[in-house]
Amino acid sequence: MSPVRVTKSEYKERVTRQYADNPIETQVIEGYFQKEISLKTMAIRKVNKTLCGLLGIAVIVAFVSYYFAMSDELALNKLSRQITALNDENAELQNHLDRLKSFNNVDDKMLQYNVLTKAEKVIEVQAVASSAPVINNSTKTASFNWAIGY
Repeated sequence: MSPVRVTKSEYKERVTRQYADNPIETQVIEGYFQKEISLKTMAIRKVNKTLCGLLGIAVIVAFVSYYFAMSDELALNKLSRQITALNDENAELQNHLDRLKSFNNVDDKMLQYNVLTKAEKVIEVQAVASSAPVINNSTKTASFNWAIGY
């Protein structure tokens, strides 16, 4: 082929036609090249990273608060057991106190009405003979501490 002079516009037209008829199917340079990232994709990625960071912080705060809540609940359970034990002991002491108060009330009433005073004069009486024999049928029962009053 002989060199032919062509104008610039003709040359562009030939090259365009040649590439339109025979497109390049292989890459000229081979290797890994990052694709251009659009502004929208970068903004979405930044928002996602921020939200992931906030979610991580929220999870850590939840674990810490759960730990403190469980430790407080354990302390409350321990105090509840102690309170229950004290209430049981208090109930026993209250029952004993009520029993003692009832005896004290009986003693006060006996002194108020002078039921237990000494006799001024003792009268002796002869034994009376009875026609029916006296039979003692005592039934034994379990001893029981009576509490009068409260």
